[in-house]
Amino acid sequence: MRNKRILTMLTVGLLSAGIAFGGCGDQEEKNPDAVPSEAGGTVSAGEDGENDENETKTEPALSEEAKKQKQFADPAEGELYAKINIQDFGTITVKFFPEEAPLAVENFVTHAREGYYDGVTFHRILDDFMIQGGDPEGTGRGGASIWGKDFADEFADELHPLRGALCMANIGEPNTNSSQFFIVQADASTIAEMERLLDARFEVKLKEYIKAGYGTELSDEQVELYETYGGTPWLFRHHTVFGQVLDGYEVLDAVAGVKADKNGSPEKAVFIESVEILSWEGQQEE
Repeated sequence: MRNKRILTMLTVGLLSAGIAFGGCGDQEEKNPDAVPSEAGGTVSAGEDGENDENETKTEPALSEEAKKQKQFADPAEGELYAKINIQDFGTITVKFFPEEAPLAVENFVTHAREGYYDGVTFHRILDDFMIQGGDPEGTGRGGASIWGKDFADEFADELHPLRGALCMANIGEPNTNSSQFFIVQADASTIAEMERLLDARFEVKLKEYIKAGYGTELSDEQVELYETYGGTPWLFRHHTVFGQVLDGYEVLDAVAGVKADKNGSPEKAVFIESVEILSWEGQQEE
């Protein structure tokens, strides 16, 4: 079932490019498995299915080697971070990138402090991909920024939608960020399986697939990042990365593993109880 989900994601990219790799012909319908949102924003995904039993995930992002990189380093003393408390699941702790994504960070932090996300659901959940929330309506079409209008994308070469990245959702158009966000859950095994399927089915490398299907060029070093840490390379420079999970990867996986339909709508609602904004040095709420 997992291979089927990943193959569906790969086929989505090929269809969106309108090209053929290894006999996959042109199609009129583009990105058929995406779930668009008129106002709130989503990210494209493949078919969901049952969880792989007995699958264990290591977290290379928590290694000492990873901590040397900006994306995975602990916050500096005095910097803000957040605890996303999820009902019945636990807490996901995230840090922010205020220098690279000041608008997205200010928007999220302000919303959190004002209780905007309290009681809001993760309305779209796709295992081996991401969990998405931040829409008070819970439909994927709601939500607004703190300024009452969409705000600009903020991209940085050193920040990627790697596993655990906190990203802004959008409607598939540039500069359409509001209140919705997602956390990338895909791990290194997902990338490895994508590469295997691309080679077996289409005889194409991941780097070539990302460029052809999504118009994004990745260096060999950047591809290696995804191979090591997991993530969603096709979303690089399409969605603002404004934070990174510090703790709670097991909670992220548990939420991603809830039963949902092929569009990611969970059978049982998953609620955000609260989002606490804290200061790193004292671990106390600001």
